[in-house]
Amino acid sequence: MNTENIAEKFTAKAIEGKTVIVTGAANGIGRAEAELLALSGANVVFTDLDDSKGEEAIKPFGKKAVYFHHDVTKPSDWKNVVEQTIKLFGRIDGLVNNAGIYLPGSIEDVTEETLERQISVNQKGTFWGIQYTAEAMKKTGGSIVNTSSICGIRGLAGCIIYNSTKWAIRGITKTAASELGQYKIRVNAVLPGFVETNIISVNAPEMNEQAARDAALGRLGQPQDIAYLVRYLISDESSFVTGSDFLIDGGWTL
Repeated sequence: MNTENIAEKFTAKAIEGKTVIVTGAANGIGRAEAELLALSGANVVFTDLDDSKGEEAIKPFGKKAVYFHHDVTKPSDWKNVVEQTIKLFGRIDGLVNNAGIYLPGSIEDVTEETLERQISVNQKGTFWGIQYTAEAMKKTGGSIVNTSSICGIRGLAGCIIYNSTKWAIRGITKTAASELGQYKIRVNAVLPGFVETNIISVNAPEMNEQAARDAALGRLGQPQDIAYLVRYLISDESSFVTGSDFLIDGGWTL
């Protein structure tokens, strides 16, 4: 058996030609995910509310990438993104539900506004994404990656509503994986730890510094750390993986 025969068992082009939607793709982790998928040969739909950064993000990729203004809390926006994606690229093979917001607050600090906003973006936005893209993927199969958090496995004080939405995303992921498996649609969740993006800038610097010290690897994560895992989950290399939680926190939760 030569190397060509061995190579037949593997999918060297596990991303190339796929069409993937990435929400919250103008900045931070979402941008890194979308950029890596595009560099790996996928057609990538970047969506966000930050139009200037979103348009800037797609420039290096030519016709392989497009940007849409997208409020993930609105089913009408999801309908439009899905329709426009199919119109441009003919199909949808993957979704990365990355968009999310973090509004920390203890029990007594929570307001109706901060509660509703986090549930709408983090939890409802993830669900709407699954509902609308899964319908398109039923014909061909595909992969959905939802963004939970270390706050989805630990009850961290000071962010009760954010925590609750990230726990909910894990439940949504497992239920969707069970329902959609018959259509060859895989659904998994990534659980990032402290990653050096704008989202953790609302924390006291001392908190983030302590988080880096507490991680077994002794540092904060970088957006590209999460992007490599997401690429694997979108790719054919993870074709037997569904309903799973992927903790990626540098050993913070050990």
